[in-house]
This record gives sequence, structure tokens and C-alpha cells, in this order.
Amino acid sequence: MEMLTLNHVAKNFGEKQVLCDVSFSVPEHTVFGFVGQNGAGKTTAMKMILGLLTVSKGEITVDGMPVRYGNTPTNRLVGYLPDVPEFYPYMTPLEYLKFCGEISGTPAREIKSRSEELLRLVGLDKEKHRIKGFSRGMKQRLGVAQALFGRPKLLICDEPTSALDPAGRKELLDILTAAKEETTVLFSTHILSDVEHICDEMAFLHGGKIALQGSLEEVRKIRKASAVTVEMERREDACILRQAFPFLKSSGKNSFLLEEAEHLPKILHFIADRKSPIIRIERQEAALEDLFMEVIGR
Repeated sequence: MEMLTLNHVAKNFGEKQVLCDVSFSVPEHTVFGFVGQNGAGKTTAMKMILGLLTVSKGEITVDGMPVRYGNTPTNRLVGYLPDVPEFYPYMTPLEYLKFCGEISGTPAREIKSRSEELLRLVGLDKEKHRIKGFSRGMKQRLGVAQALFGRPKLLICDEPTSALDPAGRKELLDILTAAKEETTVLFSTHILSDVEHICDEMAFLHGGKIALQGSLEEVRKIRKASAVTVEMERREDACILRQAFPFLKSSGKNSFLLEEAEHLPKILHFIADRKSPIIRIERQEAALEDLFMEVIGR
């Protein structure tokens, strides 16, 4: 079942068109990567999903229900983590989650158990200090706990890892992977390695339109040929190979990257004729970064 669907959605601010004919669907219990450069329109799309901005054209549905601007009933199904979450700094994590439970109308008997469950999930169950002393990563983790408090069917995360160090990014990505057991995650980012790490499906936004979408495997297959790494045992053989085939790109000691795989047979014939020893010949998977750079024309 599709938890979120955007159908031919467009958004204009006056004469400026930010989104144009955007369509994609997010299957239930998946982590969906919504990828684009800074300023590509990802946050604008998310605000329309939340009913915070009007849709200029098209339709958005959450769990089959249409999203309406303003007080939309679909927000009862959605948890939201903004790129910079804000908290009451004088509270502890447990106090803050209990407060969230109270204002959301959660039965009192469930508030304490749900708060403790979520703090364990995000690794803050032992943290008794006030939020004002939290690092950026700790605040992001608490933000995920807050967004999951009401057991949403859809969790929207806007650039949640953009300002985190590598350790903090890994922690948060692991939390989002675990969260898909009970919800569906829409994960906005411009960090393509994060998409490769946790996303089941993705859509690349460029120029206000969806340029690529599908599973990781489907998107990678769009590139017609994969690069090949050739590594020679001896330096002198590597130098001779580079002289014979100047289009090879150096990728390390005695190794080269062949981007046009159709040239591989004649390179192998050349190596075989010379009886040059090879350490490895390895086909490289198309990286998302390379694919995206192709799409945006760089």
C-alpha cells in the first residue's frame, strides 16, 4: 500500500515556479529518500505534505486521504522532524516527551511507558540532564522520539543529518532504519551516502521536477555502463598501459579507472600479449553521486 502519494504537484510563489509536475509514491514501511541540492524544493514539498503551504496544482494524499491546506486531518497520521528542531531548554528529555503526550491527548497511563520506550529507541534513556546542554546530535535524536510519540503512519524528516558529525549521522540513520518497523519514513537529504546506507527507494529532485526515481538498484541501472578498475602488479606495466590507453584515469598506485567499459576487451588483449601480471580487475557499481551529477549536468 502507498502511504504517501504526490500526483502532478506544482508550486508557484508568484511568478516563480519552485515545483513542476512532481509525482512519486512512498510504499508503506519503507525509508524513502527525497534527494536534491540545497534549494531544490524539498522543504517546500514537505510543507505542502503537512498542509502548511497551498498546492498550486495536483494532489497529495496520506494513507489514501487528501491533504488540505490549513487544519488538515491527515496530520494526525504524520510525525515531523524539521531540520533544526526546537525544545524547551529547561526540560529533561523525559519531561519533554511527557509534555508532548499531555498536549496531544495521550492517555496518562500510556505517557510514561511510551516516553521511556522512545528514549530507549533513540539512546537517551540514561540522559537526565536538561536539554539546554544537549549537542546537535542529541537534539536530533530527541526530535525523532517526539515525532514518533503519537505512533504516526508517516514520519517526515527534513535534512536530519546535514549538520551532524559522522558518528552522529550513523546513530540517527540507525534509528530511522529501526523506525520503519512501525512507520513509513520520508527522508529528505542532499547527502547521497546516507541514501545508499538506509533508503529502500528514492526520488531525485532537480529543476523543480523528479529527474530519477525507483529503488537503489533500479536507479543505478540507468547508467548504461559501469566503470572498471584495473590494477597492475608492476609499476612499469602500469606506465606502459597508461601510455597505450591515455583515457585511463589514475585511481591509486598502479591502478586505473576505465569509465568506458566497452574498451575493456582491447585493454585485456594488450595486457595478455605482454604477459603483464594483474592484481585485480573490478567492476565498480554506479555511485549515486555520479548519477546525480550526470542528471544535473555537471
